[in-house]
Amino acid sequence: MAGVTVGRAELLGCLAVERWADDVLAAMPYDDAAALLSAADAAARELTDDELAQALAGHPRIGERGGARSRREQAGVDPAAGDTAARLAAGNAAYEQRFGRVFLIRAAGRDAAAILAELERRLGNDDVTERAETVDNLREIALLRLEEALR
Repeated sequence: MAGVTVGRAELLGCLAVERWADDVLAAMPYDDAAALLSAADAAARELTDDELAQALAGHPRIGERGGARSRREQAGVDPAAGDTAARLAAGNAAYEQRFGRVFLIRAAGRDAAAILAELERRLGNDDVTERAETVDNLREIALLRLEEALR
């Protein structure tokens, strides 16, 4: 069996962090998809400040859908429903004022109410806790994207 591999461009499309892609690529080929996902998971658990900034640069604000992938991931968020757009805009602005970066959450599988509740909850986090939650959400997004790429 040849093993499971994935390309650098595919990896960087999942998480735009060069070191992460290098770490995952270094151990290829993997015995199976589970082993690849496990390595990707482990490599994404810790990000430097520069890596965090790199990764966030490619993510649109919640409610401001970017490309096709982002639209799919945010499918549960209808900014036209009720006051959703206004609440998301206000929450995003408050978050960026508080933490100095875009609010990031794994939106896949969550509706607007759940995302807004998480945004409001996370506004109460201290800087260290919120940074860790942001990195964890980036990791979750990367793994979902990688699973999709492997199908």
